Amino acid sequence: MKLIDYAKQQGISYRTAWRWYKAGKISGHQMDTGTILITEPVPVKEAPSMSNVAVYTRVSSAENKANLDSQAERLVAYCTVRGYQVSKVVKEIGSGVNDNRPKFLALLADPSIGRIVIEHKDRGTRFGFRYIETLLKTYGREIEVVNQAENGTEDLLADLTSMIYSCCARLYGQRRAKRKTEQIVQVLKQGSHEETQETCEEG
Repeated sequence: MKLIDYAKQQGISYRTAWRWYKAGKISGHQMDTGTILITEPVPVKEAPSMSNVAVYTRVSSAENKANLDSQAERLVAYCTVRGYQVSKVVKEIGSGVNDNRPKFLALLADPSIGRIVIEHKDRGTRFGFRYIETLLKTYGREIEVVNQAENGTEDLLADLTSMIYSCCARLYGQRRAKRKTEQIVQVLKQGSHEETQETCEEG
């Protein structure tokens, strides 16, 4: 097996595999062409057990922290009914548009977890859910969504506010970002209120 294929199978970089070869940690020889062939038996990674289930809950802000416990209770009950043995319950506060959520990232990176159970798609991520789903399937893992229906507008507004703040911080700087964000969100809320009134009057 070529060293580059060995690296891919073991989930490491070619540079790391090359260092291991040079240090004598893996057996092989280099051909005249420069290609390195691995001659020792290649260890096969075990597939993650689908019975190893983790529950992930998330809210966008600390104001909704109480909802984390109720989310967790519903998900654990869901898993119990289906015979899943929950090995981990993860609770996190952070926006669904924020890709820097340490607890969720750690869960995705944990190869021992075969199934991740979430209440709504946006509990995992507001955008790019299919990418996460596809990558997990590639490694014999999956992310299971309990409720396919869209989540409430309250959390969506919190995520939208987070996204607007991030954009404003880049455009106007950190000092003016909060004020600009509040102004934009207020306009959005006012527009939504007026649209609701018009709908009611038309009805």
